[in-house]
Amino acid sequence: MIFVRQYGSVGGRSIVGLHGWGGDHREFAAVAARLPAGFRLLSPDLPGYGDSPRPERWDVEAILDAVEKTLQSFGAFPCVMAGFCSGAALAALLARREGLATRLVMIDPFAFVPWYFRLFLAGDFGRRAYATTFQSAAGRAVTDRILKRMQRSGEDFTRAFESLDHEVTLQYLRLLNTLDARRELKGLGLPVDIIHGDRTFGAVRRSVEVYRELLPQARVHVLRGAGHLPMVRAAAEIAGILSD
Repeated sequence: MIFVRQYGSVGGRSIVGLHGWGGDHREFAAVAARLPAGFRLLSPDLPGYGDSPRPERWDVEAILDAVEKTLQSFGAFPCVMAGFCSGAALAALLARREGLATRLVMIDPFAFVPWYFRLFLAGDFGRRAYATTFQSAAGRAVTDRILKRMQRSGEDFTRAFESLDHEVTLQYLRLLNTLDARRELKGLGLPVDIIHGDRTFGAVRRSVEVYRELLPQARVHVLRGAGHLPMVRAAAEIAGILSD
């Protein structure tokens, strides 16, 4: 069983929140604190992250099976299915499963792995590049400065990488790179909300256009003044959309 943090009261309308690459359930804490009465938010640590054990095998469907099985034990479904960053892609794949979701909410989502992260998948060179970027204090400091300029905000992007299991983050990056949004989501009929910061990465803005083409029913919400990490700065706005 994977770890799930439940915010709010048992019996409330369910929202499931899947964290992003390198995150854990705490990414949704500020949003959950701003939900109105009558809602609960269930936020799992994806297999291998936080307090959840590694998956039995590194396969997207196996990971989703583990998440679904655990959330079933909480009586989570049907729910509003939400995901942040790369977690939005996994949330969309779960929402595709019959009976699990009434609505999909994608928060600053990626529809593809940007080239600057795909570099980390290039064999031995990629592994060394990843270590230089995320596994040393100096590398994290340089990376943080670059990422802040790329999406125009002051958030600390690399702090979480100080204590991560780096093999887990690389395995997720490999899995995410195998996903094809156009193949996986074409024809999804659920109501969809897409949320993004107006100062986020260019890759996210391009991803939003991909999702809008695939999901013409989607409503797009722009968070003014927010970069790629809006979960605290824009927590009240996100909570309002989730509970709408």
